[in-house]
Amino acid sequence: MTQVVPPPSVPAPEAEEQETPRERRRLPRPRQVVAGARERLRAAADSQLAHDARRTVARGVRAVVPVLAPVTWLGWVALGITVAALVVGVTLEWVELVVIAIAGGVLLAIAIGYVIGRTMYRIELDLAYTRVVVGERALGRIEIHSASSRPLMPATIEVPVGSAVASFHLPRMQPRDVHEDVFAIPTSRRAVLQVGPVRSVKGDPLGLLRRQVRWTEPVELFVHPRTVQLEETAPGLIRDLEGITTRDLTNSDIAFHALRDYVAGDDRRYIHWKSSARTGQLMVRQFEQTRRSVLALGLSTNPDDYGDPDELETAISVLGSLGLQAIRDEMDVVVRTSRRSLPATNGKRLLDGLSGVASSQRHDRLVGLAGEIGREHPGASVVMLHVGRGVDVATVRRATALLPSQARILVFQAVTGTKARVQPLGPATLVQLPSVTELPRVVRAVSEL
Repeated sequence: MTQVVPPPSVPAPEAEEQETPRERRRLPRPRQVVAGARERLRAAADSQLAHDARRTVARGVRAVVPVLAPVTWLGWVALGITVAALVVGVTLEWVELVVIAIAGGVLLAIAIGYVIGRTMYRIELDLAYTRVVVGERALGRIEIHSASSRPLMPATIEVPVGSAVASFHLPRMQPRDVHEDVFAIPTSRRAVLQVGPVRSVKGDPLGLLRRQVRWTEPVELFVHPRTVQLEETAPGLIRDLEGITTRDLTNSDIAFHALRDYVAGDDRRYIHWKSSARTGQLMVRQFEQTRRSVLALGLSTNPDDYGDPDELETAISVLGSLGLQAIRDEMDVVVRTSRRSLPATNGKRLLDGLSGVASSQRHDRLVGLAGEIGREHPGASVVMLHVGRGVDVATVRRATALLPSQARILVFQAVTGTKARVQPLGPATLVQLPSVTELPRVVRAVSEL
């Protein structure tokens, strides 16, 4: 059987690669261009309208706030009841509620009559003294002049004094009338009181509206702590009023060190003529450099270091008394509380700073205070710490270990109801006293140690 062999298949010719046509760039249609431009214009218009609206609202708020400021909380309640009664009464045809709304409207209209109109005064606030000691009498005076060409209706004058407010009734005033009032300021506690600003108050008898006008600036009154006069600082308490000698040598100072040969340029005032005649060559004096004594006063303002608030006041009075005496002795004084440093360039600034000292649980206790003094004043010659009965002997020892080693350390502990005594405590001296009146006697005892 004959096998038929098929002819070999001829491969089909490869199809020529057809070139892909370039994609034509699609241009936006005219309608799309117009729509996009319209959207952009609308967005711009909206943003401009929003900006103008915000400006208009802000102007409206600024204009409305002063008008609504005289309305008290009672006035807002009365206004709300009036509006609610009117709406409900008209809707439900409830005559009684309509009558209540009318009565509320009449009351608000009468209240507006009490506060409307301008008041023209010229008021002067004067304090007899801006600095007093605890317990001393402090007086203030206000003088009110009518600056209007027409009679002024009665008003109330208020003078804030710290957290309290002193009120005075101002009668009807004719043009050029003058009214004067004197008031006493309580000074039973150490503080920095802000007196003023003086303001006039007009309002209705029901308290629906209250209009205030400020006429003066506030004045500060410093109530200083009570201090006692001390004798001049004894040599036993302060090592050397002229300064503490160091090992640094200098050509001119107070503490003599040795003689040396004269060098060109030396000050001829320090030539030692007797030694020069004996040796046959010029000899000059050489000195040890001295530094001024620095008294560092530290006050703990953490209430845990005190048994009661009176002990803190005693500690502040003791610190103020010692600081004033040191300033009178022309010493360099630095004062550090648990919170901050106080100015002590003169007695007035020192007492002003002590007037504003307040206690807080967040302030450092004695050990933290001693660490701050040791870091800030390593060259202090005398350090005096002031605490209360809340500090024990072990805490005092830890605190003194953080102070400069060359300094004399005294710890004044205010303890109410105890007897004054002086107790040596290693490198420090612990002084307990019940009140500041015992300080002069205690200082004499410490000076004799």
